[in-house]
Amino acid sequence: MLRFIQCRIFDIGSIVATPKALDPERAEKLKFDSESLPTIEGFIDKLDSELPKLMNFILPSGSEPAARIHVARAVCRRCERSLVKLLERGEFEEDPYKFINRLSDFLFVLARTVIFREGVEEVIWSKH
Repeated sequence: MLRFIQCRIFDIGSIVATPKALDPERAEKLKFDSESLPTIEGFIDKLDSELPKLMNFILPSGSEPAARIHVARAVCRRCERSLVKLLERGEFEEDPYKFINRLSDFLFVLARTVIFREGVEEVIWSKH
């Protein structure tokens, strides 16, 4: 899973670094593989199938590895927000954008999986 995700992040970085307007031929060669979306969704489904059903909002917590994954998720969400600008200007394709969105979901489920496998209880959000 990790290697696949690292390679797709590298692909997306290459796409961002190669604006279509400056080098259309090279940009076309860097086209994102749309089959990456069902693959990462499969990873999410596999991990999620091991977890108890989520009935409440949970706080990012649990253990150091889980906390680090939650930080990675926050960085991923920030990246996603930055890509919206490129997407709106037509400088970025929808599939790699969707992949980054699914990556943040994957990281959320991965953090929950780490906590679950460590036997740590999730911290439920409460209003008070």
